[in-house]
Amino acid sequence: MRLLECVPNFSDGRDPAVIARITDAIKAVEGVRLLNVDPGKATNRTVVTFVGEPEPVMEAAFQAIKLAGELIDMSQHHGEHPRMGATDVCPFVPISGVTMAEAAEYATALARRVGEELDLPVYLYEAAQPDPSRRNLAVIRSGEYEGLPDKVVALPPDFGPARFDARRGATVIGARDFLVAYNVNLNTTSTRRANAIAFDVREAGRTTTGPLGEPANTPGTLKAVKAIGWFIEEYGVAQVSMNLTDIGVTPVHVAFDEVVRAAGERGIRVTGSELVGLVPLACLTEAGRYFLAKQQRSTGVGERELVRIAVRSLGLDELAPFNPDERIIEYLLRDPTDTRLVDMTLAAFTAETASESAAPGGGSIAAALGALGAALGTMVANLSSHRRGWDARWEEFSAHAEAGQGHVATLLQLVDEDTRAFERVMACFGMPKGTAEEKAARTLAIRDATREATRVPFRVMEEALASMTLIRAMAEIGQETSASDAGVGALCARSAVMGAYLNVQINAAQLKDDEVAADLVARGAELQRQAQELEAEILALVERSVRNG
Repeated sequence: MRLLECVPNFSDGRDPAVIARITDAIKAVEGVRLLNVDPGKATNRTVVTFVGEPEPVMEAAFQAIKLAGELIDMSQHHGEHPRMGATDVCPFVPISGVTMAEAAEYATALARRVGEELDLPVYLYEAAQPDPSRRNLAVIRSGEYEGLPDKVVALPPDFGPARFDARRGATVIGARDFLVAYNVNLNTTSTRRANAIAFDVREAGRTTTGPLGEPANTPGTLKAVKAIGWFIEEYGVAQVSMNLTDIGVTPVHVAFDEVVRAAGERGIRVTGSELVGLVPLACLTEAGRYFLAKQQRSTGVGERELVRIAVRSLGLDELAPFNPDERIIEYLLRDPTDTRLVDMTLAAFTAETASESAAPGGGSIAAALGALGAALGTMVANLSSHRRGWDARWEEFSAHAEAGQGHVATLLQLVDEDTRAFERVMACFGMPKGTAEEKAARTLAIRDATREATRVPFRVMEEALASMTLIRAMAEIGQETSASDAGVGALCARSAVMGAYLNVQINAAQLKDDEVAADLVARGAELQRQAQELEAEILALVERSVRNG
């Protein structure tokens, strides 16, 4: 699916009725999904996030910009955040199936339409701006709304009239990578001190005076970071407000710790932080691993636990509750109508399996067995990493646990994938077969779907077998009191391999004289043999531990 994200910032964070009318206009466009609305009273600004196919997203953005210009009077606007228009910025962010170049083209097309149809000054920025000297938002927005009368003359807009619009101001439209807006809370009310810390850390640093009195620049410590300091009256705290423009260069947890360091040097403490708008899942899982590693604890824990640790460590819930299901973009993009087997309770999953339906069947159960086996191996690794007296080995066991979590995640995904593969085969059998062309298309579709239904359990075999390397290691070097857990994990993993192989064989049997199917059966036989050998080795290790007490 082609997904384009739009994150417009509107210059009103205090009137819920205005915000509601703008977001209602966005939701009214078919094919657009509103993900998040994040108003700020002190900044007097609302960040809105929505996604969809590019064309509906462009239409929703246009309608929102049009309505914001009617509802928001910039001549009366005051707030802590830099701004120059009712719709201050409107960036497009490519999510999937859309390149940055295409996102820039959509942004340019929207800017042209806004300039021509709404008679509004529009500036392009980031990837949509062909002039490198005008790509930086800070350059375009310098002087803010109050400086617009002179700016539209000195720096004419890319589209729309080069004249000052007192009510609507001007709008900046562009395309960029995912940007994380992140604020760190300080135990001070001093904007000056917050600004000093911001200058310490932001890439641009601060302007100083050289030995001959000439202006010089002292760069900050964080790359791909823009920052300012401000006071938030709503909460009674000063903040270092940052835009992390490349989280691959400076992730959230690195920015947080660097502000902690810089603040400490100035006698100021960090008390927490806040994320504005949405954040990619990786931001928080990476942060969770980072803070666990600082404690010399195993990082091989589940995704939700990593997120929980990140929220607590970063203090993301200091100023307001932080709900990961409402703030992590991947969670919001999940189709609410997509009911996954792995999201069921164990009792419900068992009942579904025991029903009259042919799916979930043996393939999904084999994948679930494999996930349980890998989970047991992971558990032993995590317990061993925290064993008293083994502190020096925590990284060794943490690496094993991380590998185990990868096996668990893949096998859980295959639980549902096996059932979906079966359903695709059944759907192909329901295709029309009246004409010769329809018969040929039906035959080809059945073949391709059956091949995939054979590949899925083969992947279960591969992943379950790979997890047995971890399980064997835990039976050999893990804490002795958990040896039986490793043994049960081996039994589950071997059963997963053998059970999945039965599905490989029965699905391949439907493909007469098919080289792809024959190859999977032959390779599967070897995987089954290896699994049985590994199981015997692991159980021998377990029995030795049991005998030794």
